[in-house]
Amino acid sequence: MVEKLSLESGFPAIEDSHARILILGSMPSIKSLEQQQYYAHPRNAFWPIMSELLNFDKTLSYEHRCQILIKNHIAVWDAIKACQRQGSLDQSIDEASMLANDFQLFFQQHPHIEKIIFNGTKAEQVFNSHVLITLSEPQSMITRLRLPSTSPAHAAMTFEQKLTLWRHTIMS
Repeated sequence: MVEKLSLESGFPAIEDSHARILILGSMPSIKSLEQQQYYAHPRNAFWPIMSELLNFDKTLSYEHRCQILIKNHIAVWDAIKACQRQGSLDQSIDEASMLANDFQLFFQQHPHIEKIIFNGTKAEQVFNSHVLITLSEPQSMITRLRLPSTSPAHAAMTFEQKLTLWRHTIMS
């Protein structure tokens, strides 16, 4: 008998209406879902990279870190609203079960977004295949860039290499 996977749902964006940069992941990891926090895995480089770029203590509470992102006009969300997946890896996502987040509404509510940064390949693939066709022409023209995933599963690059690429993209 094949075990039926439950549908996992992500959570709301870290955002306010003044955001200019949107950082998109694919879907929260099991650890993130358990803690109801973006990038909660202790070896994920997202928060250490953001703390370096925005000059804050990475040990601040999650709420404080989120407020610093918002203050710096950075929003964080995921391309996938819900999916079935066994484990935390992107390649474990059941493509047929994927539901994308409502980006048409998001961009209407966040008219200042000028750059979308994909945190890894899967977020970009999902956005390009499931979201792009739903957007208005101006929304589809927002600059889009892919950066190396901050996930500990993406070990092909060192933290310093990731930091350099993220710095160049976020701070330019």
